[in-house]
Amino acid sequence: MLQPGDAVRQAGAVPNDDLLRIARSVAEEAGALAARLRREGVEVAATKSSPIDIVTRADRAAEDLIRGRLAELRPDDGFLGEESGGASGTSGLTWVVDPIDGTVNYLYDLPNWSVSVAVVEGDPDPSTWTALAGAVAAPALGDLYTASAGGGAHLHDRPLQVREPVALDRALVSTGFHYTQEIRSNQARVAGPLLARVRDLRRAGGAAIDLAYVAAGRTDAYFEQGLNPWDQAAGALLVREAGGVVTGLADERPSSRMVLAGAAPVVEELRDLLAELGA
Repeated sequence: MLQPGDAVRQAGAVPNDDLLRIARSVAEEAGALAARLRREGVEVAATKSSPIDIVTRADRAAEDLIRGRLAELRPDDGFLGEESGGASGTSGLTWVVDPIDGTVNYLYDLPNWSVSVAVVEGDPDPSTWTALAGAVAAPALGDLYTASAGGGAHLHDRPLQVREPVALDRALVSTGFHYTQEIRSNQARVAGPLLARVRDLRRAGGAAIDLAYVAAGRTDAYFEQGLNPWDQAAGALLVREAGGVVTGLADERPSSRMVLAGAAPVVEELRDLLAELGA
């Protein structure tokens, strides 16, 4: 475990590898906690945007652990977490955290859930920030994805590379569905005709793992409407550092409106199709 003071910000820039060590350490520790709590049994603590958008006590416990560790190691940095909200800092850096991405998978003991930890420079807004380091720990899958700006993306110690581009009709595309009915209805309307134009669609139930799979070449592309900053912070960096692109519709940057990821030619073709379908 890292100790307080291991990488406290000094004058000047902090090396990305120092930030990556912290992201990796706290993601692994929180993942181990969440896995232990899952074995002990899951208790739903609350709902959020809809009755099916749940929070478990493990979500809160994992975020409390991460926030506490970061307060010790990086006291001048800001924080933005799914469960406990945000706090500004003085360093210009913010940690963007999803303590359990894929909470419904976690509830049902499906393995596609993860802890996502990233640190960004600038406002904690995907359309403007610069991501510096991130980690996605998926304990039930035995996977740990990491990336740092300029340092590449890795699964454990193996370098990652997005898949070579293919025509969209031969692309395996992943997506997710929102918890609010208005957005979900639009996603369902688009999914039908889209399915006829791609190799197949996959829905794993967690944006961080979906993005990590694009970075690892396990799928060709990913798109989703309605993502929050913590859903995409670490995963988007993984894709970019694996040679892919992450963007929004038209000329937009990624945002809650839409996130697309993959090799640039595949993303361009997918973006055009989504615009045609009125996504």
